[in-house]
Amino acid sequence: MDVPPHPHTGLQTVSWLFSGEVEHRDSAGVHAMVRPGELNLMTAGSGICHSEVSVISGPATTVLHGAQLWVALPEADRDTGRDFAHFAPEPLSLGAATLRVFLGELADARSPVHTFTPLLGAQLDLAPGADVTLDVDHDFEHGVLLDQGSVEVAGTALDVADLAFQPTGCDQLSIANRGDGAARVLLLGGAPFPEQLVMWWNFVGRSHDDIATYRQQWQEHDDRFGSVEGYLGTTTRLPAPPLPNATLRPRPNPAP
Repeated sequence: MDVPPHPHTGLQTVSWLFSGEVEHRDSAGVHAMVRPGELNLMTAGSGICHSEVSVISGPATTVLHGAQLWVALPEADRDTGRDFAHFAPEPLSLGAATLRVFLGELADARSPVHTFTPLLGAQLDLAPGADVTLDVDHDFEHGVLLDQGSVEVAGTALDVADLAFQPTGCDQLSIANRGDGAARVLLLGGAPFPEQLVMWWNFVGRSHDDIATYRQQWQEHDDRFGSVEGYLGTTTRLPAPPLPNATLRPRPNPAP
């Protein structure tokens, strides 16, 4: 992977790897490595640009595998300043399962990393036969993303890459490994986001005009995004694609 400098607005990126290694550089002056089991959280706020390059430093880094989550910033904070945080959570044993909480808190584990809305992010590894029931926040929606193995969430079987959804109003979340091998899931959660957003390319805004302005400023090398130092790729920065020949509109929130 070699992604030249590109912009973001109005979000935080949550980078969490299972294997491989990524070199990160951004216009806040941060140069950091993304490694398995270690959270890198970048805050774009009013504007940032960054590059991401996979690194091969040995046999264990030849496969890049993980997840990057984009978290929308609420209206009150969407123009906050650029920021970056790193955190390596300690594993917590839950019988035949192991939990690593990288955002929020769960099962007596807590991440110190700041988010602008209440969130949960965790990796749960389950040995064959493991059956875990977690006490969760009643006000959160929860998602369980299966990355490896075979699990049931609240009695429903998942295939790899399936995302199980549990709505608000639940105090517990049950996950069981019914397969013969190890299983791995990402646990995601948060309060329902009440605002309507417009997301296009790498930008999060509230209107078509927001997006058009961000695109023009990126193309014109505006100081909103700054610049990345030290990136050595052949393409110095990614150009924005053309806007569609239509007005971008917010996606309505689903009805309760």
